[in-house]
Amino acid sequence: MLPKIKPMTASSSSTLANPVPLRQDARTIGLIGLAHGSSHFFHMLLPPLFPWLIGEFGFSYSELGLLVSVFFVISGVGQALSGFIVDRVGARPVMFFALSSFAAAGLAAGTAQGYTGLLLAAALAGLGNAPFHPVDFTILNKRVSPQRLGHGFSVHGISGNLGWATAPVFMAGIATATGSWRTACLCGGLLALVVLAIMVWNRDAIDDRQGSWAHQAKGGAGAAAKPEHPMAFLKLPSVWLCFSFFFWSTCALSAIQSFASPALQSMYGLPLSITAMVVTGYMLCGAAGMLVGGFLVGRVQRLEKIISVCLLGSAALLVVVGLGLLPGMAAVVVASVAGLGTGLAGPSRDMLIKRAAPPGATGRVYGTVYSGLDLGFCLAAPAFGAMLDHGMTSGIFYGSAFTLALSVVSAALVGVGVAARAARPLATPA
Repeated sequence: MLPKIKPMTASSSSTLANPVPLRQDARTIGLIGLAHGSSHFFHMLLPPLFPWLIGEFGFSYSELGLLVSVFFVISGVGQALSGFIVDRVGARPVMFFALSSFAAAGLAAGTAQGYTGLLLAAALAGLGNAPFHPVDFTILNKRVSPQRLGHGFSVHGISGNLGWATAPVFMAGIATATGSWRTACLCGGLLALVVLAIMVWNRDAIDDRQGSWAHQAKGGAGAAAKPEHPMAFLKLPSVWLCFSFFFWSTCALSAIQSFASPALQSMYGLPLSITAMVVTGYMLCGAAGMLVGGFLVGRVQRLEKIISVCLLGSAALLVVVGLGLLPGMAAVVVASVAGLGTGLAGPSRDMLIKRAAPPGATGRVYGTVYSGLDLGFCLAAPAFGAMLDHGMTSGIFYGSAFTLALSVVSAALVGVGVAARAARPLATPA
């Protein structure tokens, strides 16, 4: 009879003896999904209302694009810093602050008397958006059991797309039904308060200070690793290639979210009530793509190949829309289906970034890489808005396709670097 082997750690034995109930993990995953969806909803607080704002204030699309830039400048800078705040005070209070900022943004937009008031609303929404990725990933990693963490990441991504998809219907729908864009903004602020109330009511499920897996940050292989300067990861080319990937792919997304609807209206003569659905369709197709893409991640080693095929397929569909040869409704459908490719690439993208991140620096890498998303939104919105002001409506779709192609180049270079790093230990004795 072999002697009984003592477990390596008490936490691992308790994990096996007392597996975390599915209900507990599902509750945390669902709450984080709701919170993340609300953050993406507030990306779109103002863009669906651009036609109403032009009608009341006479703004140009370039001026409205600047509001989007303000949002993402504040969000991008805040995202790079918020990870340190989350580590110091915990993720839960930062989430509560972020949702409160969204509510204040809705109030500021709904009572704005001009451009300054809308700038304030954009700034408050950007401040609320800034900490969500560090907050969400911290809570998921500490509260969700390892065997279900992948499902948590999947729900996190899908909920973001659903937030983007819901916002245009919610904002434009209320503005149309009530005849007041201000009412739509105030309802958006009220929605943030409802989400905040849900989080406070269920605060025990998102308390990262009491996380079931908090021991993983204190022990294990990571504890024996050689200490490294917190900013050392910035020297890695893979980090900046991932950053550039997010930047270029987000430029395309910014064009679709903010300007695809008025571009389709101008090119195909469709009413705004119809063209506004393109953003919802694009995001819903993206969510469906993410669901399928999650299964592909575990079956393909060279993830950059999935990313390349999917994004180039989306780019081709956007070029077809830009040609202006399709029937009106067909153009809306084809532009929406382009979201399927970006969604399929999403899980592979996140896994590729994780593989590129050095041990012990995953959180900092994600914070830096995701700030490329904010920079993409910041710079792309005024550029594409200027195109629309100058009557270059097809440029919205051609430009989106071009930036998607550039993101494919970045992903390919990241994949080459990851493959080289994976092969390196084989050539060097342990």
